[in-house]
Amino acid sequence: MLILKKGEKMLSFLSSSSLEDNSIHASSDDNELLDAYSQTITQVVEKASNSVVQIKVIKKPVQNPNPRLRQPQEAGGSGFIISSDGFIITNNHVVSNAERVEVGLMDGRILEATVIGNDPYTDIAVLKIYTDTLKPLRFSDSDKLKVGQIAIAIGNPLGFQYTVTAGVVSALGRTLRSETGRMIDDVIQTDASLNPGNSGGPLVNSKGEIIGVNTAVIAAAQGICFAVSANLTKYVAGKLILEGKVKRAQLGIAGQVVNLSERMVGYNKLSTRTGVYISEVIADANARNDELKRGDIIVGLNNKAVASIEDLHKMLNDELINQLVVVQLLRGGIKKEVSVLAGELK
Repeated sequence: MLILKKGEKMLSFLSSSSLEDNSIHASSDDNELLDAYSQTITQVVEKASNSVVQIKVIKKPVQNPNPRLRQPQEAGGSGFIISSDGFIITNNHVVSNAERVEVGLMDGRILEATVIGNDPYTDIAVLKIYTDTLKPLRFSDSDKLKVGQIAIAIGNPLGFQYTVTAGVVSALGRTLRSETGRMIDDVIQTDASLNPGNSGGPLVNSKGEIIGVNTAVIAAAQGICFAVSANLTKYVAGKLILEGKVKRAQLGIAGQVVNLSERMVGYNKLSTRTGVYISEVIADANARNDELKRGDIIVGLNNKAVASIEDLHKMLNDELINQLVVVQLLRGGIKKEVSVLAGELK
């Protein structure tokens, strides 16, 4: 027991044996917490691993003056089974331009796969294999995700099969630019480490349910990785399985975001301070868009405000194909409305 010197304030002290006892209890509690976390991860991996596949792709030769670069190229990635009859989800960039696709199952079987459909605008693709005894993963409702909840990635990074990394959901509602230049909406940010080869693999929650499809990393950063959300993936996969593609509407224009002057905003009573400047009207697009002029600034579509190209992308869904849409725009600084028959984006 410590003894205070004369004049010092009395404090409550514990004996060394009490401190040791508390340390033991704290250590025991920490071990129990670690065990609970570890048990969650191991149970998820045991449940989900059999549904994760390794994908090997032989790419079609590319046109190149160098003969060596004209040879078929090998690529690889990950995927996961979503139905007992053999439908598999992966990334579009994994299987795009594929001449042959092979799928490796955890039990050692290697099967040839058929590309059912791919969507470069969301980087999602669906494959099909023909075999039995398949165990699919279930989709969660990604709209119910919370920042901070456990996120577990399973895949085949750099050729190392069935690698597991764990982290948390770092952020929700991100946007990510696809290979087409179009923005992918509703993207999940996570710190579960991803590497080349993880692409197309599942990001799952503590129940082993799909919350996203691992798709991208920021090379210069640490712990910033992205996954296409489960709800968007489920929608796109359904369209690909039923129709072989995801249909989208278009106005047949090329444009860029521009700032609007205070005078334009105030005079026209606009709710946004930016719009989409039409730099080109594509005459041969399958849309009747002759009412649009180069130099127009789109600020609305069907009376919904448009502040960016991404706003237009979100609004131009398959329901607007071959439909007459009303475009609110600024021409000469004055707001007016024109009608356009939206076409289908090919």
